[in-house]
Amino acid sequence: MDRFPTPRVTLLDGFHLDVPGRDRRSTGDELPRGVQRLVAHLCLSHRPTRTATAGQLWPDVPEDHAHGSLRSALWRLNKAAPGLVEVSGCALRLAGGVRVDVWELDDWAQRAIAPPGGADEVAVPDATLLGDLLPGWYDDWVLLERERLRQLRMQALEAVAARLAFLGRHCEALEAAYAAVRADPLRESAHRTVVRVHLAQGNLAEALRAYDLFRTMVEDELGVSPTEQMTRLVQDIPRLRRTPSREYPAPRGIVISTATAIPSRAGRRPI
Repeated sequence: MDRFPTPRVTLLDGFHLDVPGRDRRSTGDELPRGVQRLVAHLCLSHRPTRTATAGQLWPDVPEDHAHGSLRSALWRLNKAAPGLVEVSGCALRLAGGVRVDVWELDDWAQRAIAPPGGADEVAVPDATLLGDLLPGWYDDWVLLERERLRQLRMQALEAVAARLAFLGRHCEALEAAYAAVRADPLRESAHRTVVRVHLAQGNLAEALRAYDLFRTMVEDELGVSPTEQMTRLVQDIPRLRRTPSREYPAPRGIVISTATAIPSRAGRRPI
């Protein structure tokens, strides 16, 4: 057992800093907002300088005030989580061994998009990696990173769904594909992935249903039709026709079917 358990920073679906062995209240949501923003910025940056960090976190105050705020935040953070941040010259970084959920998402996504080839590594990510980055935070550096992660996750989910379908793991493939659809309901490539998985499984009716659902959605929301690329997926599938479960009684000489009713020759009488 490690003498010093590994701290973990959570940024997806909200900020949380967990330092094992310390009072959870001192490292959770009750941390001052400036300290939370400092930790989040270090998680999303690569060895930023003190000057760059102060400018990003306190852009609307004079430089000396920004540096003073940074020093105060570092002091408060060191009291709540000693050793979490390392200072090397003018650079700041999280200490080695700190775990960050955004880093885990990045690692999973990169392996999903460009896998080393091991089938065992094909998997739908844990639900904790599917949340938005720091919802309710509107700093420019957060907004840019949030969109980058959203796009990366979508690409990875679609890639994983395709690979799982190729391996015949259709249930897991649909789970990944629908996770992409939930993340962005109007993203056509995610719906195309759903249709492809149904086709790979031989479920033609489900493929048509998924296509029609998307077509209705984009026509209602955007006033456009699906692209030719999506339409080609289902254009050769015959539309299913409703068939009766039984013949209904009819007047003599008349047979009711799904087609137009046709008089029976045997039932005609000469005039």
